[in-house]
Amino acid sequence: MNKLYPSAAAALKDVVRDGQLIAVGGFGLCGIPEALIEALRDSGVKNLTAISNNAGVDGFGLGKLLETRQIKKMISSYVGENKEFERQFLAGELELEFTPQGTLAEKLRAGGSGIPAFFTKTGVGTMVAEGKETREFDGETYVMERSLMPELSLIKADLADTAGNLRFRYTARNFNPAVAMAGKLCIVEVEKVVPAGELHPDDVHLPGIYVHRMVLNASPEKRIEKRTVTAKVGA
Repeated sequence: MNKLYPSAAAALKDVVRDGQLIAVGGFGLCGIPEALIEALRDSGVKNLTAISNNAGVDGFGLGKLLETRQIKKMISSYVGENKEFERQFLAGELELEFTPQGTLAEKLRAGGSGIPAFFTKTGVGTMVAEGKETREFDGETYVMERSLMPELSLIKADLADTAGNLRFRYTARNFNPAVAMAGKLCIVEVEKVVPAGELHPDDVHLPGIYVHRMVLNASPEKRIEKRTVTAKVGA
């Protein structure tokens, strides 16, 4: 089975639709599927619910989909670097399901493992737990969280073989494996493709069984977030 498609647009062509629940890998701008996000924007689909650790930045990553108003709801854990996100949310134009980062990771991992829900202490007694079932175990209160099983997952990997086995590069591994496993259909953007068998088994971070389609993007932009600090008065 040939999993490699000639372009990001071709890989998305018959699988994206309005109102979908999608998950996108990456952490900040590290390990995001740049070409697939642009192709998703160009497809014109709308009313998406997007699961992602964050929402990119203004003009890049998922920020591009916010600018075109194609996302109606975000399920995220960190949204502090996107002014358009802030504007839409405060104006009541964008829904947000704010989720603790570890809980978000577990929601995806559990979804990929076929576990519909789980209990966690994170968020008990806070707004995170509002409207959710709680239960006591060994004298401690836990809140029930539903797992995430998106219809479509878009991820980024460094290297793939033609069977779809993936290797991630350093911290770009982040949310990508969990996002891939949780999705009913997973499309991966890779920087290099090698023949099946060339990738050593010990170097396979995600088996090809989770990957349905691939697209080559050998020269991604790879923007890097910059640290900014405020100078101390009198220093």
